[in-house]
Amino acid sequence: MVPPGIPETSGIADVAPWRDWPAAVDGALEFLHEQLGWDVWAVTRVQGAEQIVLRASPPGFIAPGTALSWDDSFCRQMVSGAGPRVATVAAAVPAYARSPSGLAAGIGAYLGVPIVTRDGGLFGTLCAIAFRAQPRSAVRGLPTVEFVARVIGTLLPDERPDPVPPPREPS
Repeated sequence: MVPPGIPETSGIADVAPWRDWPAAVDGALEFLHEQLGWDVWAVTRVQGAEQIVLRASPPGFIAPGTALSWDDSFCRQMVSGAGPRVATVAAAVPAYARSPSGLAAGIGAYLGVPIVTRDGGLFGTLCAIAFRAQPRSAVRGLPTVEFVARVIGTLLPDERPDPVPPPREPS
């Protein structure tokens, strides 16, 4: 008998590996969205002056392949150390309040972690935004996000994912 509140499972299909890196990232983003909330989660890749969205959850907020200005991004501020990994009130963090693309786009809160390659270079970021400020307790989710970012970096294929990935297939 399964205790109340615990979903009943059987077999192994529900924990089988994903077929490839994009599917694993989609699964990770969906997991973070379900477990931690926030409005939009994304995995991005930094290429020169651009930050390219590779995967995002939930679908529809920002299209994969969208190129953003790296210099104007909250993620760049976070990676450089000018801003924290979690800003539950983005307007209260000077580095984020000055960002031309953040507050003007309605970002109320930000969470971001670098994705690092096996050789120690910056691949991109795992990040989340909320359109409203988040409670201070949202900081408790940071270790989970850092763990997921490390797994994503570890699983990076030797041949880097295409910056404009194909559309998601229905699950």
